[in-house]
Amino acid sequence: MDNRNGVPVVDGREEDSRTETNRSGLSRRQALGALASAAAAAGMAGSPAAAAPKKPGKPTGPAAKEAFIDDLIARMTVDEKVGQLRLISIGPEMPHAKLMDEVAAGRIGGSFNTVIRRDNRPLQEAAVKRSRLKIPLFFAYDVVHGHRTTFPIPLALAASFDMAVIERMARVSAIEASDDSIDMTFAPMVDISHDPRWGRTSEGFGEDPYLVSECARASVRGFQGAAPDKPDTIMAAVKHFALYGAVEGGRDYNTVDMSPLRMHQVYLPPYKAAIDAGAGGVMVALNSINGIPATSNVWLLQDLLRKQWGFKGVTVSDHGAITELTRHGVARDNREAAKLAIKAGIDLSMADQIYLAELPGLIASGEIKMAEIDARVREVLGAKYDLGLFADPFLRMGKPEDDPADDKAENRLHRQPAREIARETIVLLENRNQTLPLKKQGTIALVGPLADSGLDILGSWSAQGVAEQAVTVRAGIEKAIEGKAKLLTARGSNVLDDEKVVEYLNFLNWDKPEVVQDPRPIETMIEEAVSVASQADVVIAVVGEVRGMSHESSSRVTIDMPGSQRRLLQALKATGKPLVVVLMNGRPLAIGWEKDNADALLETWYTGTEGGNAIADVLFGDHNPSAKLPISFPRSAGQIPTYYNALRIGRPFTPGKPGNYTSQYFEEEQGPLYPFGFGLSYSRFTLKDLKLSATRLKRGETLAAEATLTNEGSYEGANIVQLYIADPFASIARPVKELKGFQKITLKPGESRVVRFEIGEDQLKFINADLKEVVENGRFDVQIGLDSHDVLVQSFELV
Repeated sequence: MDNRNGVPVVDGREEDSRTETNRSGLSRRQALGALASAAAAAGMAGSPAAAAPKKPGKPTGPAAKEAFIDDLIARMTVDEKVGQLRLISIGPEMPHAKLMDEVAAGRIGGSFNTVIRRDNRPLQEAAVKRSRLKIPLFFAYDVVHGHRTTFPIPLALAASFDMAVIERMARVSAIEASDDSIDMTFAPMVDISHDPRWGRTSEGFGEDPYLVSECARASVRGFQGAAPDKPDTIMAAVKHFALYGAVEGGRDYNTVDMSPLRMHQVYLPPYKAAIDAGAGGVMVALNSINGIPATSNVWLLQDLLRKQWGFKGVTVSDHGAITELTRHGVARDNREAAKLAIKAGIDLSMADQIYLAELPGLIASGEIKMAEIDARVREVLGAKYDLGLFADPFLRMGKPEDDPADDKAENRLHRQPAREIARETIVLLENRNQTLPLKKQGTIALVGPLADSGLDILGSWSAQGVAEQAVTVRAGIEKAIEGKAKLLTARGSNVLDDEKVVEYLNFLNWDKPEVVQDPRPIETMIEEAVSVASQADVVIAVVGEVRGMSHESSSRVTIDMPGSQRRLLQALKATGKPLVVVLMNGRPLAIGWEKDNADALLETWYTGTEGGNAIADVLFGDHNPSAKLPISFPRSAGQIPTYYNALRIGRPFTPGKPGNYTSQYFEEEQGPLYPFGFGLSYSRFTLKDLKLSATRLKRGETLAAEATLTNEGSYEGANIVQLYIADPFASIARPVKELKGFQKITLKPGESRVVRFEIGEDQLKFINADLKEVVENGRFDVQIGLDSHDVLVQSFELV
């Protein structure tokens, strides 16, 4: 969904449907009248006195579901069918009272952004008590990384490389959201991101198809549980279908032009993984694909999604996307836009009024067949059936007397899971001279514009997270060292210096300004910070991006440290005190100076409600970090893209050899600043003795790859051992390596363990030039390492 802080943007005004005139010149009433005879003869137009649908009995199955929906569709009028295809939010164009009337008239199928029982129950009552056919509503919301409790952003969750962590996040989020009467979430977001300038990089799981696919499956399992018709589950609608992460130049809403081969190899697998895991919904992307907007893309929504992949669920347009077909230049007007969307396969129209205004006339003229409308309605009703709403429309609302007295009450949060999950997402990038973990003694200086921000630590799309309930880095450290050490604080700088950028970011937030500037001169703030640092034994600087900088519509031209924060860090470094830099950001940043000068460097992303406690746990050694980067960190914006699994090329740059006439940028060092899969621990881990159980592999068989992981440090800790496969000689150019497995291993000091991976055809297959999944004979290189760069290598032949 593409709106800001729960406030939708609606194109145009919704007119009274009883008098509105469509593009054919017929009023809605005239259009429906013209259809009456033909629709009745076809069994499509129901009688005004038709009874409500009977509740589905148990046991139920596919046949019972189809029979139930067939019976209901046969009794629906055209107006009621069109109503089921509308997903509407409360807003300036649709206040609650009007929304109630529209629901009672059968003109709305679902609502989003109404997130508490007291608001949703009257709407559901209007649907099941006042509307003719008593078809229940469903309620949707962006539950992306938490609901009442905010967990780390998805990019951070991927850094855990732990699917149990991601599934737990989604499970807790579903419990909280369903307790607020939410039925569906527009998540997970599984767009592959190769360009960190894209603001929505923070919403996804990174750059690697295998990792993102695993995260997609885990998310769906967590949201939907054993079945989506349980009162503590919500339906997952995977987004943004498709290829949204590949927008040109990393600029939001931009075009995507891509070969079918690359689509199938890199960008499509995560969506397929979510659908295979049972995701009940798909949100369709805003971008065009090779010149055809996803919203009107028949190949994407019919040939690929439904015919090839067998998807049976509901599709949802993104916010106002059908209207935008006119701006894409593929629809002459709203009438044509509605026609294109229906024929492509858009079931639910989110936040625009086009279906209501245009579909009756299109049906009356014969431009859209009733069977096409019925197919779209069938999927919406099917989603409601699967959610258990026909059996109990109030399944996730309960009784009024059980409503929480305070929706934002502390006892509605899940703080322990939030803290435990957040700790697993923090990546240790540098730790010179074992600066970390810190001792809880002496004097500590805490500096930086993000050190005490409860709002920013929540990150973007924080749902119902409350900034005042979030633990800031300052609060987490204060609690950790209470009675043991002294804490001195100073702001040091603002995150941003450009007032136009601040104005833009504050405009994006419709409730109140999010970016509040300290009016003092930067020199004054830095002087204060240096004074504080000079009195301390160690300095912790919390720097990075405000959360609005890593959000929808927040693409950047640079990924440098914003504002005067680097000036602040340079001044702190000059004090000679140990400098611990804590990053808070939703995308890779160009942090070459920080890498070279910080004594310790922590990537904390946006860690959520319990973020401050989790960061303190890591800083003081109550948790040994084990997370790894799910996305490569470039040295500069000019080096983008820098993903690890690029295709082989004819003139690759080879480290240690002259760069002339090879693929390189000659002004700076080659390769990423930090590679995919990189992350340190307070313990020192080594990986040795890679062995294969065979050097020849026959079709249908597997071989084992083993290596020995040893904890040579003095702390118990975990590390993530990663399996990569390279196919150096194939019918098409293949990636230099691809992630095919990973294991998180916990070892005590001095302990060793043999890590074993099974390799078979599943790890060797790929999409060839004919877009067929194949496995080709020949040599394969097995690489096992603690990141994508530093690996052990052995080879075998597939025969």
